[in-house]
Amino acid sequence: MSIDTVLAELKRGTNEILIEEELHDRLKKGKKLRIKAGFDPTAPDLHLGHTVLIHKMKHFQDAGHDVIFLIGDFTATIGDPSGRNVTRKPLSSAEILDNAKTYEAQIYKILDKERTIVEFNSRWMGKKTAADLIALASQITVARILEREDFSQRYQNGHAIALHELLYPVVQGYDSVELQADVELGGSDQKFNLLMGRELQRLYGQAPQVVMTMPLLEGLDGVRKMSKSYDNYIAIDEAAESMFGKLMSISDDLMWRYIELLSLKSLTEIQQWQKFAKEGGNPRDVKVDFAKEIVTRFHSAAEAKKVHEAFVARFSEHQLPSDIEDIEISSTNDTMMICTLLKEANLVPSTSEALRLIHQGGVRIDGERIEDAKHLVPRDVFHVYQVGKRRVARIRWRHA
Repeated sequence: MSIDTVLAELKRGTNEILIEEELHDRLKKGKKLRIKAGFDPTAPDLHLGHTVLIHKMKHFQDAGHDVIFLIGDFTATIGDPSGRNVTRKPLSSAEILDNAKTYEAQIYKILDKERTIVEFNSRWMGKKTAADLIALASQITVARILEREDFSQRYQNGHAIALHELLYPVVQGYDSVELQADVELGGSDQKFNLLMGRELQRLYGQAPQVVMTMPLLEGLDGVRKMSKSYDNYIAIDEAAESMFGKLMSISDDLMWRYIELLSLKSLTEIQQWQKFAKEGGNPRDVKVDFAKEIVTRFHSAAEAKKVHEAFVARFSEHQLPSDIEDIEISSTNDTMMICTLLKEANLVPSTSEALRLIHQGGVRIDGERIEDAKHLVPRDVFHVYQVGKRRVARIRWRHA
């Protein structure tokens, strides 16, 4: 492939490349680049939001470059302050180690194990003395650190900033020096930290890395970023049936966002999907193909076929319309009883009518008949609801 074709594939889904001309020049020279992406093991499981970066690593890997999956077991003891207005609670060494083990097991569902370099930043940071750390910190001014938006806002609002938090961008940036990274990938909220890597590489006499930021993937609610704390996520080790059902529940607009950031189909194949939908094809058919692709990646093709058939069978009794109505409701509660939910969404005129329909077997969630009138639905997890023979809606329930 030509350099322009390779670059177009690498640019796909990115927010920003600093500096694109540098990346083009390095690709043109035919050098095998060292691609770094860091992940702090602050939770045991990766979700699809995390895989946006891992997929981009896969694109570089397929183009013949070395990818470095950096597990930030040292930086996790500091806690990434990005986007935070309070200091993170520190994790124990045992928690960090356990989480790191799960990361190693999960990334090879996307990356080629034989061609992936796994590093831990404790390998070099753990050996540094207090004097070493002071010497590193002396390279960057406090004024430079306070340029970071979240630090600046916390300082202006009188919120505490612990001294160790100010060191986080410096330590993350120094990782690029140790790894001699040519390119560093990160979420859009990591831009300051990634640029710190460029700055420190210059100070240590290295060519500064290219910074490539990726957007934060929206969760199932289509608004907030995918996060376990918001319960709007799809874990990559989630059961195949659940994974398929959640992907089928997303809106048609959000589907294209997921495809752009998560699909490993070629740009040509994705353009064919877009052409199909634009010319009147049912977007649900595209969503099925995409959901099967994701389930195949994290489970198997046989499992994807099985859960698709089960999904079709569940909905065969009550055929879903091509355009499912989207309804938004809000509540301060964390759960809502199904009868109340249906009433709040105006799918029934009263909770007593909802109760009657449930007793008659006329209420389904994602094709499953609901028999318990006290069934509780959690906030931020939305599903397709069928009420009677005619009402079908995708309910988005957000915090008031």
